[in-house]
Amino acid sequence: MPPPKQCRRVGMSVDCTYFKPAGVPTRSLEEVVLAIDELEAMRLVDVNGLYHDKAAEQMGVSRRTFGRILDTARKKVARVLVEGMALRIEGGHIEIVKQRTFACSECRHIWNLPFGTGRPKSCPACDSKRFRREVTT
Repeated sequence: MPPPKQCRRVGMSVDCTYFKPAGVPTRSLEEVVLAIDELEAMRLVDVNGLYHDKAAEQMGVSRRTFGRILDTARKKVARVLVEGMALRIEGGHIEIVKQRTFACSECRHIWNLPFGTGRPKSCPACDSKRFRREVTT
């Protein structure tokens, strides 16, 4: 019997939870469900540009588990796009964590990190040490 799933830390809220091809009635579409932790894995690597080890650390899972989550997510999204299916985003064993926002003085890149992960060493976009924490209201 496999061990119980570990709770995955997610640093985003999902506002749009359903996507479908334009002009096709929803009732005629097959649907694929993408878990919120799968979307988070794609966001960390494909949007934020993190390496798998750093992204895994942010989600609170092992590097190996992170790789499996990301692989599953990418396969689901690719299938949806290639086969013209609908995508529903929901579920997963997750914990939403509060974020801190940083801004780079050099390249003006803005990025978020969850609380509890320590201060970043440099900007993930340009590797500059000249960045600051943004005050959020």
